[in-house]
Amino acid sequence: MSKLNSHNEWDKLKEVIVGSAANTSAVLTWKKNNNLDEKTIIEAKKIAKDAFPKWYLDEVEEDLSNLAKTIENFGAKVFRPEPYKCEKFFSTQDWNSSGNNIYNARDLNLVVGNNLIESPSHVRSRYFESTTLYKIWYENYFDEGLVWIAAPKPLLRNEVSLPYYKKGEEIITDEDIKFKKLTKGRVEKLHRLTENEILFEAANTLRMGKDLLYLVSSSGNMKGYNWLKSVLGNDYRVHVTTDLYRSAHIDSTAMCLKPGLILLNSTRVNEKNCPRIFDKWDKIWFEDVAPTADHELEFQSNIKDPISAKLKALGFNSNLEGIASPWVGMNILSLDQNTVLIDERQKNLIKVLEQHKIETIPVKMRHMCTQAGGLHCVTLDTVRESKLENYFD
Repeated sequence: MSKLNSHNEWDKLKEVIVGSAANTSAVLTWKKNNNLDEKTIIEAKKIAKDAFPKWYLDEVEEDLSNLAKTIENFGAKVFRPEPYKCEKFFSTQDWNSSGNNIYNARDLNLVVGNNLIESPSHVRSRYFESTTLYKIWYENYFDEGLVWIAAPKPLLRNEVSLPYYKKGEEIITDEDIKFKKLTKGRVEKLHRLTENEILFEAANTLRMGKDLLYLVSSSGNMKGYNWLKSVLGNDYRVHVTTDLYRSAHIDSTAMCLKPGLILLNSTRVNEKNCPRIFDKWDKIWFEDVAPTADHELEFQSNIKDPISAKLKALGFNSNLEGIASPWVGMNILSLDQNTVLIDERQKNLIKVLEQHKIETIPVKMRHMCTQAGGLHCVTLDTVRESKLENYFD
């Protein structure tokens, strides 16, 4: 058994969790006041099954298994979560939902040293997703002194996602224009979170020893920042940024590669809005990712979008509408300060990183956009050869 120990994004990786696509099914979520009858629910379940064909999930799982083998070849230990029945319904007094999946292992679990922090997602289908890793925590880390902290479960009674812009005040940014170009005309759907409850996903946070950077976005609100700051106490400094990225997680926008060096998505980050804690750090400005693959766009347009529309017409919300930003190609995992795993399609980023003396290990991730997660998303480092250090004073 090992002691949970990961203080940053870059020290040598020793143990890691790699997610799973097993049993993935389209999410079905609905408010109880919708009064959907049993016949409609059965019809929706049948439609939902077609959203993730076996061939598709087989390819996703093949890529995850190859990723796990690549990490093992580096010398790190890999854990895989056991599949669970994502299609089973659960409910509160206000709403019903089926589960999501356990593909993005990092999204809801934040490791800060020996602390494991479960985050409270705004997405109803993710309500119990963190429990899929409990067996790993109990069998490998709990008896070694794991400090296990779970944020309060949000009630999610009312709508927690609001339009990003007021009607008539929409702004088309350079990022929006580039997004459409890289996705053959698709438009990113944006929203912001209410501040009625603590809401955030762990992947909104970047770890740098005693300092953490928290992104307020469509997957994390200010109450989440204040709660995280309060539970980490005086041992850590949690910084907040509100204007780097309008959509979800931080790890395709900013990624620390080693002390004093950070990779930044220059479509979103510039000298004006870059967090001041990085003033003295060297910066790699990059945005020239590969366009979203044709097969991903076709799968989204031909399978996920039509099924999403059918489910919506029946009265259900699902997780099928969105496709990850093409900048998920910047979503990399450091094996140590000089080695990163990277999507094999990102030829331009590979060249840039190698110019900075960082070795790249390309891996295949055929469906990272339609699965909404790249290499950093699908992995959760639990042990690195690291100690708590201060990189900014």
